[in-house]
Amino acid sequence: MEFSIKQSSSEKQRSGCVVVGVYEGGKLSPAAQALDKAAAHRLSDLIARGDMDGKTGSALMLHNVANIAAERVLLVGLGKAAEFAARQFLDALRAAFGALQKTASKDAALYLSDLAVKDRDEAWRIKQTVLIAAESGYRCDQLKSKPAAAPALRKIMLGCAAKPDAAAQQALEQAAATARGMKLAKDLGNLPGNICTPAYLADQARSIAKKHRLKATVLEEKDMQKLGMHSLLSVTRGSHQPAKLITLEYHGGDKKHKPIVLVGKGLTFDTGGISLKPGAEMDEMKYDMCGAASVLGTMQAIAEMGLKLNVVAVIPSCENMPDGAASKPGDIVTSMSGQTIEILNTDAEGRLILCDALTYSARFKPDTVVDIATLTGACVIALGHVATGLYSNEDKLAKELLGAGDYAHDRAWHMPLWDDYQQQLDSNFADMQNIGGRAGGSITAACFLSRFTKDYRWAHLDIAGTAWKSGKDKGATGRPVPLLTQYLINRSTAK
Repeated sequence: MEFSIKQSSSEKQRSGCVVVGVYEGGKLSPAAQALDKAAAHRLSDLIARGDMDGKTGSALMLHNVANIAAERVLLVGLGKAAEFAARQFLDALRAAFGALQKTASKDAALYLSDLAVKDRDEAWRIKQTVLIAAESGYRCDQLKSKPAAAPALRKIMLGCAAKPDAAAQQALEQAAATARGMKLAKDLGNLPGNICTPAYLADQARSIAKKHRLKATVLEEKDMQKLGMHSLLSVTRGSHQPAKLITLEYHGGDKKHKPIVLVGKGLTFDTGGISLKPGAEMDEMKYDMCGAASVLGTMQAIAEMGLKLNVVAVIPSCENMPDGAASKPGDIVTSMSGQTIEILNTDAEGRLILCDALTYSARFKPDTVVDIATLTGACVIALGHVATGLYSNEDKLAKELLGAGDYAHDRAWHMPLWDDYQQQLDSNFADMQNIGGRAGGSITAACFLSRFTKDYRWAHLDIAGTAWKSGKDKGATGRPVPLLTQYLINRSTAK
């Protein structure tokens, strides 16, 4: 999907469809007023007859409107003008693109991002318009024998009353890059485990590196063995697929500036190992690499943006399978850090690969490390499918990530990381055990990771509830690419 922004008049803009807003009670947006005047008040007549009530999320498609250059006119409900805020704006966008995708329009001109939204600036309105447009056109049916026809809608023009400035154009370009990063993350997440293997993820990283001039490095199991990554290697013992430790290095800032390291959990399939998961919905464990997918999508996006900062991706990737060689409950392994771990549950494997990746990340002398992982079902119970769980050893970093997530509408919630929880990881036979019991399961998982992050400021994003959807709308969401890209944009522009 292609995006552009320009100053234009809604009634004179040639396109497959022109989209304007109507507030509850019949009040027309400025662009709708211009259409209404040119069309001899046809819009206001329809509203007066009750064909359009302006309620949030409502939509009415009109064809062949006299004196209007566009082939169609789409009226979108904005709700009450006095209550028009972020939620109403986003609902209007979803309604608009939902209606557009049902037409044969190849292009559309939207006059919605020009609307004033409480506590949100123009850049936010532009970015959300692009992201929701891209989401509406996303399909993942390439593995079907007869894929559906591609959506007709290919070009979106954001119309505005005043000439867009450089900031507006930059917001459009950043949003388009973020949307492409989300598409990559969703494509990877939706692929089945027999295709998206650790080797496949490594190849994707190499492809991104080649296209965007990044440095890619892939460590094999023999390399990890030499480094003492016995915790990571304990997870992959039962799999025939060799594990990979993938790194991507983006150098957009001064060489003297310390990098931000993104660590993405890359379990390309998780059976639970010997602690086997129930069969129902186990297919969704192909999504256990969505942390890795979001990191790859973010790296592609920031490379396209050309952000002026240094970022390193570290992706530990393997499968967790039951096999005669697989780790058993009660086994004790030594991590790269030298700390020993008693494995009480082989299904708590994400933290076992992340802890070695977090130790490995220290060699880049990072300013900040953020790990992203579909880590615990407990986080889904705590926060549902709305907010990502956020843990950090520094409140300032937590606030930076929370702010980025709020602005990107990819929200997170700050969870406690108090020492009071650490004792749940005590082991009689090793330095720690890999689970802390049912109580506070997402918290104790974060506490486990915190033991490997003493040398730098660190945050952990538990995306188990937000990385994919189940049921009828099953599929990867591409989260938290918007949060991560916005955080990195903010860091690149900070003094």
